[in-house]
Amino acid sequence: MPGRDRAPRGHHVLVEVVVVDDGGPEPLDTLVASYADALDVRLIRQSRARPAVARGLLLAFIDDDCTPAPDWLAALVREIKLDDRRLLGGRVENALTENPYSTASEQISQFVYEYNRTGRAREPFFTTNNFALAAHLFRAVGGFATSIPSATAEDKEFCDRWRAHGLALAHVPTAVVHHVHNLTFARFLRQHFDHGRGILAFRLIRRRRATSRFVPEPLKFYTGLMLSPMRRPSSLGRWRLVALLVAAQVATLLGALREALTWPPFTCARVTSRRLDRP
Repeated sequence: MPGRDRAPRGHHVLVEVVVVDDGGPEPLDTLVASYADALDVRLIRQSRARPAVARGLLLAFIDDDCTPAPDWLAALVREIKLDDRRLLGGRVENALTENPYSTASEQISQFVYEYNRTGRAREPFFTTNNFALAAHLFRAVGGFATSIPSATAEDKEFCDRWRAHGLALAHVPTAVVHHVHNLTFARFLRQHFDHGRGILAFRLIRRRRATSRFVPEPLKFYTGLMLSPMRRPSSLGRWRLVALLVAAQVATLLGALREALTWPPFTCARVTSRRLDRP
């Protein structure tokens, strides 16, 4: 019998849980089997292929270092029922508030999330650790581009292609996941260096089907991002977080420059941008 995610007011949602073993060091068979009596769970094995294609009516993505709020899936299901032609993005909150590098990384994500909600963003997107959409449209748009190096920016590329098909993005701040990403300073810099590589690769892919600016947002976006810790108190120190955000942007720029010097590292099939009209 399929597993059920408990929703408010006694309603239930049928759920198939897909666990993707993306080349991890530990076998997951025993772990998955331990939930078999409570959930309709399926294990997929792949070798570093990143986000996987699953089946079903609604695809909801979450990472293995995230813990969903109890009503996370119910909130997404409610929204998809209102309009299934929207890609839904929930809110990601840092669970490691005493780790300055995890806090700084999540500060960037939350600033970008709120900036996207203003409607001014030139490249709005949602991260795939809290991301849901109709399965048939996921396939129609073409799924994730698995050829982007550094395993980053697949979410940006997919969201950009989604919008190029005439489809909308919708924020669902009530769909919350807690991110447990334990970073050191070296891992923090590497994370944003890899982001820079992926972002440049995404923009070069996009230029095959549309014109694009090298700098996606105005300068005030970047200054606002780096000064955003000054707007609220922090036990870690506001200026310390500002310094980390500046370091993250420098690492991102260096990653983009590195990718520019080695381009093209791969070939990518041409992606069309036809609109997906309602039947």
